[in-house]
Amino acid sequence: MSTKDFIEKDYYKVLGVPKDATEAEIKKAYRKLAREFHPDANKGNAKAEERFKEISEANDILGDPKKRKEYDEARALFGNGGFRPGPGGSGGTFNFDLGDLFGGQPGGGQAGGFGGGLGDVFGGLFNRGGAGTTRTQPRRGQDIESEVTLSFTEAIEGATVPLRMSSQAPCKACSGTGDKNGTPRVCPTCVGTGQVARGSGGGFSLTDPCPDCKGRGLIAEEPCEVCKGSGRAKSSRTMQVRIPAGVSDGQRIRLRGKGAPGERGGPAGDLYVVVHVGTHPVFGRKDDNLTVTVPVTYPEAALGGEIRVPTLGGPPVTLKLPPGTPNGRTMRARGKGAVRKDGTRGDLLVTVEVSVPKDLSGKARDALEAYREATADQDPRAELFQAAKGA
Repeated sequence: MSTKDFIEKDYYKVLGVPKDATEAEIKKAYRKLAREFHPDANKGNAKAEERFKEISEANDILGDPKKRKEYDEARALFGNGGFRPGPGGSGGTFNFDLGDLFGGQPGGGQAGGFGGGLGDVFGGLFNRGGAGTTRTQPRRGQDIESEVTLSFTEAIEGATVPLRMSSQAPCKACSGTGDKNGTPRVCPTCVGTGQVARGSGGGFSLTDPCPDCKGRGLIAEEPCEVCKGSGRAKSSRTMQVRIPAGVSDGQRIRLRGKGAPGERGGPAGDLYVVVHVGTHPVFGRKDDNLTVTVPVTYPEAALGGEIRVPTLGGPPVTLKLPPGTPNGRTMRARGKGAVRKDGTRGDLLVTVEVSVPKDLSGKARDALEAYREATADQDPRAELFQAAKGA
């Protein structure tokens, strides 16, 4: 908004008060209108939000005796776009384009301000240097981080779990305004933007959160007793969160828009959930594959055969064991593993472990003695000693 627009705007009309209104009358009118058109009470209503900005802007000028005096003098000098010549002039009032006076193009065509002239003088009145607008910016809510512990099966198949979270939310006592009466004023330092410029010395400037309003753009005249004027208070809530299938231990999941609520129509923050996964008595995990160790008898390993293998949450599968299968060999049952991101499944890796019986019946012992005699000429350690000698 240009300085010309500010001079022509009737802030008294915006607040609905006469030009000779007292400070108390202006304050009372502002509070009444602010309650009615505050964004928190009119969520999603763009017209109400724009009206609230106009009300805040008017209060910023008329609520400050010094600014109000300068504003009244400026309007008395220029009227509504007309110049009033002083003594010695031709008398009367004649109209011309204020853009010429303020250093802009005819019709206010110069973008980004007035480039000198009286625009610089009146820029100080509005804390804008002749350009910019007063507005309280929406603020994004804070991100929240939480933790959840899942069973091994829940991590593989996915689960919906309740999460109780504590975060900063708009204070219910003051409707998030920070003011006891719900009528904060626009911060005069940052003019409602929540930011102040900081020169870098390199031809450009950086912005920092306003030190007076802590980046809110608003200052409470009577701070709320609950939130101490911050507009935010601690809030607890329980949310049902869906954890996708196939998550792994230590994984950090981002849920957009599930964090702390925003301010003045700003978006909510994000929720980050760190997942902890318990162990399983039978199955393990390696990336997208599940693992299991299956004991087999010596005859099964030596002669071969079919073995039944359990799966996680499903029916057993049957694997064919080749003759002469060594201890520790790993076989693969395809599609019986963890869920991948694309919806497919990894495999089940089955490791064979030859089981040695601790107790033998007489018949079994006789059979093994006969086997030992039949294979007495075979030494499984012969190659080991030969390799040791040659090294």
